[in-house]
Amino acid sequence: MEPEFCYGNGSCVRTVYPVAVRVILYLCLGSAVVLTVLGNLFVIVAISLFKQLHTPTNYLTLSLAITDLLLGVLVMFPYMIRAVENCWYFGEMFCKLFTSSDILLCTASILNLSFISIDRYYAVCHPLLYPRKITVHTAVIMILVTWCVSAVVGFGMIFLKLNIIGIEEIYYNNVACEGGCFMFQSRLSITVAPIISFYIPGVIMLGIYLKIYVVARRQVRTIGLQTTSSSKTTSSSKVDKHQRKATKTLAIIMGVFLSFWTPFFICNIIDPFIGYSVPPALFETLVWLGYLNSTINPLVYALFYSWFRKAFQIIVSGNIFRSDMSDTKLFAE
Repeated sequence: MEPEFCYGNGSCVRTVYPVAVRVILYLCLGSAVVLTVLGNLFVIVAISLFKQLHTPTNYLTLSLAITDLLLGVLVMFPYMIRAVENCWYFGEMFCKLFTSSDILLCTASILNLSFISIDRYYAVCHPLLYPRKITVHTAVIMILVTWCVSAVVGFGMIFLKLNIIGIEEIYYNNVACEGGCFMFQSRLSITVAPIISFYIPGVIMLGIYLKIYVVARRQVRTIGLQTTSSSKTTSSSKVDKHQRKATKTLAIIMGVFLSFWTPFFICNIIDPFIGYSVPPALFETLVWLGYLNSTINPLVYALFYSWFRKAFQIIVSGNIFRSDMSDTKLFAE
């Protein structure tokens, strides 16, 4: 059988799936894109509109939701078309923007989660210092650092061609072709970049949450041993309970992120050392597993946050347009 090409002879070879397979892929991947965009859009609207949610922790959560929303629009949607059609039809410049955005948003996700873990560390381990250390101003600085560093990493990697340093000849002679758009990396790039942007932050986050877990367990035992029940103690217990619930939910968000992305990064880092022999289908499956993390996050909020469910009811009922809506109490403080 004659091979098919994206743009005729000399361009990338195209694998054509049967119509039924393409329809199923578009339905499945398209549903993931829509759920990712709508779910994270709702999180953004809820945190932006309800004044009770205007806290440093939720501003960091807002930044994470924006990251997931942009991933759905800028990365998952064009990647879906490329994955099903097996060709890139959007031009070289958009390919660079697409690949840069992919790296940028993955880096932004883990940096957002890293700063969230710092926020939770102070909230649980140093509750008296928390109001002074983690303010709205501090959260804004964390968010700016996240996006600036991620932009430098994402756009610097692609537009400065840091990913193919030392293998330019191999890439342009044997890999690059018209109609293709994929991330190709040298051994140096594929080793250093994930270690800096994924493995080190991931290990640090796990260490922080382990410390938080130990301290939280100790606090629970201390509260259990208290015999007095003054109003001050009751109020403090409510605050501690609220902080522990938020910490548990955000720890789950971090755990989901690491679970969904670790298989890809393990496969990615060993690929150059086995002659780039990892099957493309396996790579694409692991990439989509990582992308689905952005789809899952709003579902975790819905499962564990009562304010999320109440905000959802208010928004879908149309009450969002009331003049006093932003002052609505979503949870007891």
